[in-house]
Amino acid sequence: MNQNNFEEMDDLKIDLEQYGIKESSNYEKFSDDDMRAMYDGTFRSVTENTIIQGRVVNITPTHVIVNVGYKSEGVLPREEFADTPNLAVGDTVDVFLVSKEDEHGNIRLSKAEADRQRSWDATLAACDDGKPVKGIIRRKVKGGLMVDIGIEAFLPASQLSLQNTKNIDDYIGQEIEVKVIKVNHERKNVVVSRRELLDEERSLKRRSFLDQVKVGDIRKGVVKNITDFGAFVDLAGIDGLLHLTDMRWGRINHPSEILEVGKEIDVMIIGIDYDKERVSLGIKQMTPNPWLDVDKKYPAGTVVEGKVVNLLPYGAFVELEEGLEGLIHISEFSWTRKVNHPSEFVQVGDIVKAAVLSIDTDDQKISLGLRQTHSNPWETINERYPIGGKIKGVVRNLTVYGAFVELEDGIDGLIHVSDMSWTRKINHPSEVLKKGETVEAVVLNINTEDRKIALGLKQLTEDPWDHIYDHYREGDTVTGKITNLTTFGAFIQLDNDIEGLIHISELSQNQVQNVKEVVQVGQEVTGKIVRIDPTDRKIAVSLKEYERETAPEAAPEAGEPAPQEEEVPSNAPQEPFTSGIDLNAVMQRKDS
Repeated sequence: MNQNNFEEMDDLKIDLEQYGIKESSNYEKFSDDDMRAMYDGTFRSVTENTIIQGRVVNITPTHVIVNVGYKSEGVLPREEFADTPNLAVGDTVDVFLVSKEDEHGNIRLSKAEADRQRSWDATLAACDDGKPVKGIIRRKVKGGLMVDIGIEAFLPASQLSLQNTKNIDDYIGQEIEVKVIKVNHERKNVVVSRRELLDEERSLKRRSFLDQVKVGDIRKGVVKNITDFGAFVDLAGIDGLLHLTDMRWGRINHPSEILEVGKEIDVMIIGIDYDKERVSLGIKQMTPNPWLDVDKKYPAGTVVEGKVVNLLPYGAFVELEEGLEGLIHISEFSWTRKVNHPSEFVQVGDIVKAAVLSIDTDDQKISLGLRQTHSNPWETINERYPIGGKIKGVVRNLTVYGAFVELEDGIDGLIHVSDMSWTRKINHPSEVLKKGETVEAVVLNINTEDRKIALGLKQLTEDPWDHIYDHYREGDTVTGKITNLTTFGAFIQLDNDIEGLIHISELSQNQVQNVKEVVQVGQEVTGKIVRIDPTDRKIAVSLKEYERETAPEAAPEAGEPAPQEEEVPSNAPQEPFTSGIDLNAVMQRKDS
């Protein structure tokens, strides 16, 4: 206030005694300093940037006039009092003193700032003592939500719930309780968490639950989540793990086969970890273990019925009852057939009968056999196929060493190449037999232990070598076709499917260096039998000897009588013609 203001205060009535000044009708008795002191004394002492009380002295549609006992009254926007719709003249309100004088000399007040300051102070107090505060979620921002707790606080999306929330927009407008976890005093930023409160609440419930339950208790729970290895069940505040192997005694591939999220189920407490606050649950433990008396219920040797539940390369699993499965090994499917995969006999879902072979209660294993439900055909094989008897069958397969002939389903006999011909050397069975043709053979031998049957094709006919001298004699003239050439001679096909050897030295009167110079395969030649060896089944033939005998003899000179052939007695022994040939060695070379 300047000097002119004091000069214009003639009409001002002041109780001077309250300021320690005696009343006088003459103001001129007081100095300017005295008057300033009296004027300043009429105002309350206020401090900027603090909250003070004021009284509403006037309300207009746009403003509210508040007297705080200072030089001037404060003018505040009406919208700052939106939370007090019943505001009336004379009401006491808290306002924030921004400054005692602005550029126009007026006091600056703010109710909104006062509200913010009180909320900030309350927030700091809540942060100090860890108490939750209530707030309303106003809007969504990047990474989370803004919550009005008196001041706007940031709620990260990760702190909204115990689980990841797919759509945080659903929370806008909701009133929630949060906990202040971070404060930036300089920027007046606050970060809050709802998850920490939920976690604390869950921890209290978990500890309370663990104090009340014990192993063996049965409780109700709600399936909260399903995984490949099991399911998590909500037990009124604590999550318990129900493992896949504890759901049923029998086979289960995935929990979703018997559980669904949100479904209420009964479970048994089978394990408690108080340190980690974890609970293990089970369903199958509420029913008796089927393995306890399995050896009495399914003794070895009994025939049982079950359902095929799984196929593996080594066998098929058969469910006898819930929780009990037996294995039919691939070797126990057939007495006669070689099984490559169980699917050749059974499929998943088939109902089959099998014999109980053995039970291992310690390892919980049951061995089953499918073939044991039928008689073993090998036990009576000798009765059906006596040795020496003739059989008929279909050539099922050819190998380098023989032909397999199917006698009946699953039972084959082998005709070895050595038993296909008495006289010929068979290099491959395809020279004699074809796959799929029906043949007749003789049963030579049966090995029931190794399940093998030996058959013979040549045994259907008599061995021509047993009566070789009934057909051939040494010195006989024979005709046949050349079947094979070697370095040491040529082989000739004779009657009765018998083969003879013409050694290279017996091909011609002249010396021969190469067999092909004299004969070719398929050529028909005539020779003389020079040796027969029935023991080693070999006949030696000579073309040279035949040529010598059939060649025209030289005419005798005049006056000289023709030579007379010496007469040999019919009963004189005939010495075989060998020409120095080691016939056995030659024929052995041919066989090799």
